[in-house]
Amino acid sequence: MKTFTKSLVAGALISAAAFSSAAMAEQKIGAVNVQGIFQSMPQAATIQQDLAAEFKDQTEEVSRLEKDIKYYIEKNQRDAATMSSKEKTELEGKINALREEYAAKAQPLQQEVQGRLKEEQNKLLGFIKQSIDVVAAKEKYDVILNANAVAFINPEDDISKKVLEQVSKVK
Repeated sequence: MKTFTKSLVAGALISAAAFSSAAMAEQKIGAVNVQGIFQSMPQAATIQQDLAAEFKDQTEEVSRLEKDIKYYIEKNQRDAATMSSKEKTELEGKINALREEYAAKAQPLQQEVQGRLKEEQNKLLGFIKQSIDVVAAKEKYDVILNANAVAFINPEDDISKKVLEQVSKVK
């Protein structure tokens, strides 16, 4: 009786393994290069231009402060020998005030620009995700993997070009 039970269990395991491998063979797996699509998107190029325009005035102000600080530091080094102690003190005070103003404006600006950039990039990644879903459904793929995480992918299962075409249609 024990051998019959063992045979039954072994048969069940073998048939389960055969069934699962048959199910795996029927799945259609594709890959997409998300990073490559992101860099090739027409929308990605406009993000930089839009953000540069959005923060133009603030960026110019910070740049002007940098130039002023550099100018006064060079002036201090160049003219220190001929300046009175009062003039040196005034110039150093001016440099310190400019540095404080620069610090108060530069770091918040940088954080704001990075936040906006991340916000815009997340929108684009959402467009890519939607486009992957559309192409995968149209082509009847069961699984889509990131091409950078796969050692090998059959070129006909790389749907990156189709996804880029689809995402280029999105405004």
